[in-house]
Amino acid sequence: MRVNGQAFRTIWQTDAGGDVAVIDQTLLPFAFEVRTLRSVEEAASAIRDMVVRGAPLIGVTTAYGVALALREHPGDASLAAAIETLVATRPTAVNLRWAAERMRRTVASLPPAERAARAYAEAAAIAEEDVASCAAIGRHGLGLLRELSLGRGGKPVNVLTHCNAGWLACVDWGTALAPVYAAHEAGLPVHVYVDETRPRSQGAFLTAFELGAHGVPHTVIADNAGGHLMQRGEVDVCIVGSDRTTATGDVANKIGTYLKALAARDNGVPFYAALPFSTIDWTLDDGVRQVPIEERSPREVTHMRGRTAGGDLAEVEVVAPGSHVRNPGFDVTPARLITGIITERGVATASRAGLAALYSDYERH
Repeated sequence: MRVNGQAFRTIWQTDAGGDVAVIDQTLLPFAFEVRTLRSVEEAASAIRDMVVRGAPLIGVTTAYGVALALREHPGDASLAAAIETLVATRPTAVNLRWAAERMRRTVASLPPAERAARAYAEAAAIAEEDVASCAAIGRHGLGLLRELSLGRGGKPVNVLTHCNAGWLACVDWGTALAPVYAAHEAGLPVHVYVDETRPRSQGAFLTAFELGAHGVPHTVIADNAGGHLMQRGEVDVCIVGSDRTTATGDVANKIGTYLKALAARDNGVPFYAALPFSTIDWTLDDGVRQVPIEERSPREVTHMRGRTAGGDLAEVEVVAPGSHVRNPGFDVTPARLITGIITERGVATASRAGLAALYSDYERH
């Protein structure tokens, strides 16, 4: 996607030596900087500290983290330690473990001298697959947006999204925003309501940044405004991403997604989740009870980062000192509230039968 007219991906290998470059998302939207990852420890830190975030991008970063580890030490102990380190960084996003296990299967039977090169090739393949999957999600979602645009006399389709599931959460295109970008490229009028997504404000910081950089009309709203806009008929469809989706169609996504789904159901607004095959956890059938929910630092709630009138970046305290704080990073939207799941293979009903119809080759893996 484009930033200042230049095409970017979120992650790439810098040279034949094997260093990996990523966009530092902790600095957006006020600064655009690239960080170089040179070790598995730096890759793990980038995931844990949300320099990179979004389930698909976490998976690709994990794959490159394994490659970085094997570049230094290609033995079995190094492989096992790298995977243990990376998997421990973020418990909710299933793509992370999926990518780690894929890398393990790819290199484990090879002689150590061949592992690093094969690991880099596999990481690059995972990245390319993510781009292709997201582009396909965009094409399938575009069909839904075209249907919604019929009879509107050229008025934009109003899409509400929560958190960031655009290209910054993937390698390119994104999941929830891929249909929006596809519509924009096709000349279909589209406008996005962007939830601010407290406490880390990924919507206000990241989604608004990337939509603006790509020229897509959008409006940032407070998290609590979405239901009001749905009541007024100002939202045509909700599209969100997912960090883990169960075999039965329950969707774990950034905290607050469940509330948007409830409001959408009450107001007859279609509610879709967009995700690739790597986000489906076929071992789970009850998202509310089985998906591990990451509890993040209370400081994300008690403090906010922003730019001062003088142009400096500063962090300020926004909660009464001494107050107890909880910070669950995700919630689970039950399948019954989801109109459909947009995947790279088509749009499925949010059910075991719906997903299995698209993924009969994956459901038992």
